[in-house]
Amino acid sequence: MCSKAVNNALVKVPFVATVKPNIQESTYEITLKPGAGFDPDVLSKVVSGAGFSVSGLKAVVQFNGVKIANDEHVFNNGLYMHFVNVTPQQLQGEKTITFIDKNVVSAKAFKKYAKLTAMKCYETGAMAGCCSKPAGATNNRVIHVTI
Repeated sequence: MCSKAVNNALVKVPFVATVKPNIQESTYEITLKPGAGFDPDVLSKVVSGAGFSVSGLKAVVQFNGVKIANDEHVFNNGLYMHFVNVTPQQLQGEKTITFIDKNVVSAKAFKKYAKLTAMKCYETGAMAGCCSKPAGATNNRVIHVTI
């Protein structure tokens, strides 16, 4: 069963605490180990390495009073995140975020989200003129997410 192969690959990732597959929607909800940091690109590579493509990726992430708004960038848990298609709010506690980068959504979904932002970083996944590298960021990767 493909979900078992993907699940077995994901649970071996050092920063993954739990994995909940949703077979009907072809998505996996990933809970991260506290303080371990994470890299969604690693998750995508692990799934691809198991012989499958990623059509959705969600993660439960801890937030501590992080203010978000549509098309704003925030630095949280070691990642520089660009929120797309969200209302202004303050995130507190565990929240499930949906990754919407090219390597973790279908081409159709990627095009849908691309219409919701004019920022160049969504197309490339790398910091562009719309981004400024925050203190603590170790690379130029921008992770695109929604709630």
